[in-house]
Amino acid sequence: MKKSGASQGPSASELISKRITELGDWRGKTLSRMRTLIKEADPDVTEELKWVKSSSPGTPVWSHDGIICTGESYKSVVKLTFAKGASLEDPARLFNSSLDGNVRRAIDIHEGEDIDESAFKALVRQAVALNSSGKSKPSRKAKS
Repeated sequence: MKKSGASQGPSASELISKRITELGDWRGKTLSRMRTLIKEADPDVTEELKWVKSSSPGTPVWSHDGIICTGESYKSVVKLTFAKGASLEDPARLFNSSLDGNVRRAIDIHEGEDIDESAFKALVRQAVALNSSGKSKPSRKAKS
């Protein structure tokens, strides 16, 4: 039985694939690669497209018990923003943007840059574990 008002449009995954194809340059390839790594790190990840406006095609969002990260593409950077990045350990120092905030952290990837794939997957797995635990802050804070 169909639910009344249910939309039969393309899925979020299909819309994200379309967005990646439309980029048509290094940004699309980079976003596609990061998407693959996210799915490898968490096969149960949910893809969503949020914040769609007439002036914006929307932002890809990967979630599991809450937002893991978003994937935005700008003229000179692909930005992956981790919703609770400030609570994640980042020994490989992948986070290189939004470092002053209390909650989010981001990874800016410029054309030609490589990323430590195993360290990235570890961040994704940590984000999933944090979301699944229901905690929003690390259990121990580093005091300086």
